[in-house]
Amino acid sequence: MPYDTDPRLLRAFTAVAEELHFTRAAARLYVAQQALSRDIRRLERELGATLFVRSTRRVALTADGERLLPYARRVLTAQDELAAAFRSAPERPLLVDVSVPIGTAHAVLEAARGRVPDDCELVARFHSGLTGAAAEIAAGRLDVSFGRYAALPADVRAGLGHQPVRLEPMAVLLRDDHPLAARPAVPLAELAGETLYAAAGNPRTVEWTDLAERLFAGRGIATAEPFPEIEGSQEFVRVVRKRGWSVLASVEFMEVPGMVLRPLVDPVPLSPVSMVWRRGLRHPGLDALRTAARELSGRHAWLAPPGAAWWLPEADARAMGVDG
Repeated sequence: MPYDTDPRLLRAFTAVAEELHFTRAAARLYVAQQALSRDIRRLERELGATLFVRSTRRVALTADGERLLPYARRVLTAQDELAAAFRSAPERPLLVDVSVPIGTAHAVLEAARGRVPDDCELVARFHSGLTGAAAEIAAGRLDVSFGRYAALPADVRAGLGHQPVRLEPMAVLLRDDHPLAARPAVPLAELAGETLYAAAGNPRTVEWTDLAERLFAGRGIATAEPFPEIEGSQEFVRVVRKRGWSVLASVEFMEVPGMVLRPLVDPVPLSPVSMVWRRGLRHPGLDALRTAARELSGRHAWLAPPGAAWWLPEADARAMGVDG
């Protein structure tokens, strides 16, 4: 065992060991998958041990990999503690856009708050849409957001770190007197002839409208005409009820009086949720968010597609590390 093993190699090993998936581990470390594989091979050469068994469908730790993992974690923890001990000034608050106080992003934020010291602030922002949030991150007015990473332009993605968090099943919000409201789940085919609101006209949520249009294409479902951006949950509820819209949503959504939320099936459409941040950002709050997201994803199998037939655009599947 060499005494000068680069901690970067141990960090690469730990990411793959925890994800058991090279694509997701590379996204977590925001490095190219080829570079990650090269680091793993270098570590294996230095240790004189094979750490993973790889196949086209599966990655698993070897006995040597299992033996190394707790040591690698202790080394990385010590390195993080050393960096924290010599940090010269208190960290500024980390600004995190969770869109609404419910759902995946909010759950990650709350879990991360339980992992940081009292003097580390994670401050929530409640805006809607990754398109708008990415512009705020680029301008330095926001640090972290959540949403559909693959829909962002390539030049925007180049400035962002990215970690897949969840494949959120999608749902439809219906008036409680709608003919489909009595169903426990709504097959997509049953929405043929319907018009659904999907935030068209809101420049901050272009990625969500695009996802809806891709889902509706060829199924006879129309997207509601563009409408000005609706700010705040109370105003959203008022406008939706007044206009009598059915709404494309996720399975975790705010309550709207007089309306019911029903999951979509046959196939189950998935909304890809990634955490994104300004590339190069270093902050203990970001570390806590990434760890919380990883733990929640693993505990609840958030990145595992459902057993039933499901739908996800190809580019999104690649970005999320999902095998089609």
